[in-house]
Parts: sequence; structure tokens; C-alpha cells
Amino acid sequence: MSNSDPKVGPKPGQWPPAPESAAMPPSSWAKRTGFRPKFSGETNASDSGQISLPPRPKEQKNSQPDVEASRVRATLPQPTPAPPPAAVNGTDKAVVVPAENKDQTVVKRRRDSDGGSGGGAKKDGLGHGANGAGPNGVPEGPRRAVVRNEEVIDVEDDGFVRGRPTHMKYELRDTPGLVPIGLYGFQHYLSILGSLILIPLVIVPAMGGTHEDTSMVVSTVLFVSGITTLLHTSFGSRLPLIQGPSFVYLAPALAIINSPEFQGLNGNNFKHIMKELQGAIIIASAFQTILGYSGLMSVFLRLINPVVVAPTFAAVGLSFYSYGFPRVGTCLEIGVVQILLVIMFSLYLRKISVFGHRIFLIYAVPLGLAITWAAAFLLTEAGVYSYKGCDVNVPASNIISDHCRKHVSSMKHCRVDTSYALKSSPWFRFPYPLQWGTPVFEWKMALVMCAVSIISSVDSVGSYHASSLLAASGPPTPGVVSRGIGLEGLCSVLAGLWGTGTGSTTLTENVHTIAVTKMGSRRAVELGACALILLSLVGKVGGFIASIPEVMVAALLCFMWAMLSALGLSNLRYSEAGSSRNIIIVGLSLFFSLSVPAYFQQYGISPNTNLSVPSYLHPYIVASHGPFRSKYEGLNYFLNMLLSLNMVIAFLVAVILDNTVPGSQQERGVYVWSETEAARREPAITKDYELPFRVSRILRWVKWVGF
Repeated sequence: MSNSDPKVGPKPGQWPPAPESAAMPPSSWAKRTGFRPKFSGETNASDSGQISLPPRPKEQKNSQPDVEASRVRATLPQPTPAPPPAAVNGTDKAVVVPAENKDQTVVKRRRDSDGGSGGGAKKDGLGHGANGAGPNGVPEGPRRAVVRNEEVIDVEDDGFVRGRPTHMKYELRDTPGLVPIGLYGFQHYLSILGSLILIPLVIVPAMGGTHEDTSMVVSTVLFVSGITTLLHTSFGSRLPLIQGPSFVYLAPALAIINSPEFQGLNGNNFKHIMKELQGAIIIASAFQTILGYSGLMSVFLRLINPVVVAPTFAAVGLSFYSYGFPRVGTCLEIGVVQILLVIMFSLYLRKISVFGHRIFLIYAVPLGLAITWAAAFLLTEAGVYSYKGCDVNVPASNIISDHCRKHVSSMKHCRVDTSYALKSSPWFRFPYPLQWGTPVFEWKMALVMCAVSIISSVDSVGSYHASSLLAASGPPTPGVVSRGIGLEGLCSVLAGLWGTGTGSTTLTENVHTIAVTKMGSRRAVELGACALILLSLVGKVGGFIASIPEVMVAALLCFMWAMLSALGLSNLRYSEAGSSRNIIIVGLSLFFSLSVPAYFQQYGISPNTNLSVPSYLHPYIVASHGPFRSKYEGLNYFLNMLLSLNMVIAFLVAVILDNTVPGSQQERGVYVWSETEAARREPAITKDYELPFRVSRILRWVKWVGF
């Protein structure tokens, strides 16, 4: 630049000259109120979590922050004027703030944002660039850039600008030390305790099992969860995701348990039904393994997008509305207090930190359970639920006194001393395969579980994508996703052999836990898995968990199922949530996911029908009275049961509409995955997802299951 005075010559300066950076506009009422004009110079991030880009030189037009993978690639300024260079990796916008250190630039982003849909350009081989750009990087509609956190970006010798999300305390490959890893691993598992232990507390009593049976199944679940988590973090997707029993399998398991052929059994119903469940889970798991390792999952990924994932898993939580509060109502003074405590901890006290940890938000479920259990214990010991002349151990059908009949519900559901699982449990017990007997294989039940395994795979795809944005250097390749799904199938085979009652899959709550604890290290998850295996060998641990009163279990499930529904809908932040197309698709999917199963569940049942199961289990006896009544009983069983599952209807409606109704990639929020060949050139991504012990080199030719 030259001086305005013609008599004064230009001062010598740096050569090549540094590029001019546009000054940030002054503060104004628009930034304070969150107003974001489309054509003004208001460019700072607003409170809404969106950001407008400031004016900048034209040579920087073709680079863009990579919201999807938390990485940025930029075109560095040239010393001499030149035409605008082509976008690196297809991106077309970026704000790169020059720093004194030539090796680093800093992109300021708004902290603690939950994300959203990013505007962007056509993606490159690594998935860089936001969804929705048209050919040649030209956007198809209005852009919305999302600000997540402050990100430090390192400029490498190859011209790439590599980002590291600084909001995470530890990322995927970080190993901070044994003590921090142990503490964070324990915290990670404790925060999702409800997902690990609550399913056995529901299905074992439904099968007619005793408290001792429940204790043994809980220990088995902890053992298998630890083993499968170690396998998944080592040979699966390698993301810090805990494997365990999923609520996806709960509804079909309850439907199989209440099949008409099991209603007239004499003797040990629990073991007989458990062997039927084991057989169905093993066959479905083998199908899921083939789906993953054959590479079919890579093809199936094209149909799975946020608009499909969101209603499918919202329906998983909403499907249990008839079970949740009706069970809480058996002892309102305990159950309602439990729900209110968890709500207070997770919402009203969520910002309170102790030694840098938001303990109320992270431990809302275990804290609420501990306080409510302690209060119920004091009430029981004080004799509040003791009634003169009444014995809690006498069956309700044998009680003659009207006084005792009036209080039988309080005695059975409010007292905490009705379970003897803790006393009867051994100190040491090793779970072993086929502990309930040889599995029984029924094709009609296996087909139902095969369909459910597809829904489980869809859930895992959403979890892989969301967790990779938080903890990894970039999204996985379709081959890594297929490899993870295939290993989840093998893990479910182990769950079937050991007899957990459900398949094993990625727990959706992982993503929320990683975001809250800011711990993305897989070493912490692996150490926690080892601790889980050790705890499973202590029989008293399973007995202690099995002694949780049923009303408290139901109260926790109300919160967990609500969280599951919300986590499912949160996937819409990767798409245009305000699009009328997406609103209609999600609305139709959710409505029909409740209405169509209700038709199947109510078909053939009159108000005077005497059913042998409790009212909260009525939705799961559809196999005996559904509308399909052909001469093929097995086909009737399969169709009646499958179409009575809420998540199946939601998935079918969403996947058909999302893949047939026209919409841009940005509007649909199409998931962006790294391409295999491009990922091999990225050392960070390769180190994140490559298999240990040089297994990746041995299987390098199997391109559809890895690198």
C-alpha cells in the first residue's frame, strides 16, 4: 500500500506483503439481541448459535470451516495477485485469522453449541465441506454456518489446516495417565448406569424369573458388556462407545416373552423362554454380522440420514409410554419423588460444578436413585408400610382381610425389604456360556429379531457419526462403519450365548455422556470395561442391583425413555430442522409409529376380554390376536409382531419418504463419511480408525470393512 502524501515515498516493509484482514465490525444492538440480517455487515456470532462471515479478501473465498469433521482446510494467501484459486477439497468459504506464528491460525467459534446444519460446499474425499452444496461448490440454498467451540488449527507442510476441538478434555487417542483415565472411565459408566442394568430388571420378572435369576442376569449383562466394549474399541469402529443391552431389543423381547405358546407353561418358565430368546438373538446377530462384514452396510448407508435416524429412535422411547407411569403409579409417593429428583438434578442443578465436574448433570440417575432408595428404606424401617395382621409374603389371592387387601399394593411395591436377592447372592460367580441351557431356534422369532437388528444398526450409525464429531479427527469411512456393525453382530452372538435376554449394541446415551464429560479417550472406556468385568464376578453386585424396588426401576425408565426420544430427535440438528419437507416426514413417521401399532395391539380385543397378563404388558400380546390370520401361523406371527413395533413403523415411513421426496443434501442433512483412499493419506484419521497389531495391513485388501 502507498502513502496518501505524494511527496513521501513508500516505507519499506515486509516482503512478501502480509494479506490485509478485514476488521471486525463494531458492537451493535443487533449482536446483543441476536438479530442476524442477511445483507448487512453484522458478522459476529449471535446467541442463537449461528454465525455470519465477515467481509474478507476474495482470494479467501474458496475455503470453509469444516463443521462436520471439526477440521478446516484453507487456501493460503499468495505473495502476488492471482486469480482466486480452486477450493481445497471442494470447500468454498473460510475465516482464517493470520497469527504471528506461521504454523498456527485460530478460528474462533462459539463455545458449548450443540451443533446444527452447516452450509457448505461439495464434500471432498474426507467428508470435508458441509452438506447441501451443489456441483462445483455452488450452494443450493441459503447457508447457515454453525459455531461449536474454539478450535486451534495447525498448518502442516502439505498445505492442510488441521483442527483440534479444544472443548474436549481428552480426545480419542489421548492417554493422560492411569489415575485420570480410571476416574473418567468410572464416571463414564456410572453416568449410563441405567442403560446397563434396567433391561434385566424388566424382562426377567416378565419371564417369571425370581430375584436370584435377576441377579444372575445382571451379572451376565455386566460381564458381556465389558467384553464386547473391549472388542469394539479394539476391532470395531474404535470410537469410545460402550456396548450393552439396548432398549431397541426390549419391545420385541417382551413380545416374544408374551407369545401364546408360553402362556400355559408349567415349571421353570424363565429358563424355557430365555432359551427361545437366545436362539432368536443368535440368528439375528449372525445376520447383522453378514450385513456388516459383507460390505452391504456400506450400500445401506446411503439410505440412512438424520431425517431417518431421528424419528426411528424417538419412537423407541415413546413406545413404552404404556409401561412407564402405570408402573410408577403402584407407589406414587416413591416413584414421583424419584422422577422429580432426577429432573431437578439434570435440569435445574445442571450448571453446578464441583471440582470442575457437573456432578448433578452427569450423575443425575444414580444420585436420584440413591436418595430415593435411602428415603424408602427409612420409611420401611419406620413401619410406615407395615400393617397389623398383614404379611407381605402372602399372595394377594390368599388374603382374606379387606384391611390387608386395601394395602397390599403399598406393601409389595413401596417396601424395600421384599427382595432377598442380595442375601441369597454368592460372593463370587463366573458367568459362562449356555448357563441357561441349549438355545432353542424358532424361525418366526428369529425373523423378528433380524428386522430389529437392522434398526439397531441404524442407531449405531447415528452414534458413530455424532461421536466422531466430538472425539475423532474426522468421520469414519463407510468401511469402518461396516466393520463396526459387523463386530456388533459378533458381540450380539456372545450376548446370545451367555444369555443376557437382548442383543448387544452401541448405547445411544454414549454421545450425550461424551459431550457432557468432555472425555473422548477410548482408553478410559477400555479401563472402565475391565472394571465392569471384575464387578460382574462379584455376585453381591448383581444381587444389590436386582434388589432395586420395581417402582424405582419404572421411575428411572420414564426418564431414560424420555432421554432416548430426545436424543433421537437431536439428530435433526444435522439437517434443516425448519424445512417443511423434514417437518412433514418426521411428523408422519412419529404419528404413524404410534397409531399403526395401536391398531394391531387393539385388534380383536373387546372391553370384556379377560387377559392373563398385566395391563402394562397388553401391547406385547399382539401375536395372539393380530389382524393377519392366514393359514400360515408362522407368517401371521411374524407380520403381527413386526408391524406392532413402533420403531419399525417409524423407520419404514421415514426411510421411504426421505429417499423418495426430493430435497437437497443440505436440507436432508446427508451424513458425510470419509473416503477410503483419501483417509489413507491422512495420518490422524488413519491412526484413529486403523486396527491394532498391524491387522489393518493384513486385511488391507478387504476395502469394504476398513482402510
